[in-house]
Amino acid sequence: MRRDRRRLSVSDVAEAQGARLRRRQRWYFALMGTCLALIVLAWNVVRLWSTTAAVAMSVVAAVLPPVAVLIANWGEDH
Repeated sequence: MRRDRRRLSVSDVAEAQGARLRRRQRWYFALMGTCLALIVLAWNVVRLWSTTAAVAMSVVAAVLPPVAVLIANWGEDH
């Protein structure tokens, strides 16, 4: 069997799975926290001044959970 004599540099080494998991979790929780904050602010604060803005914030908040899942699982090895 022939060995591959290619040299590996630091940039060729794959990132550790634990580091990838932590990064995905941070993204997921940040997006879901933003979703929750949008809903709470929309219907407790913003609706007093503009119902249209509160509805728009709720629409954005409704789109965030699927986006959070896609971003958190993007590039995951299967």
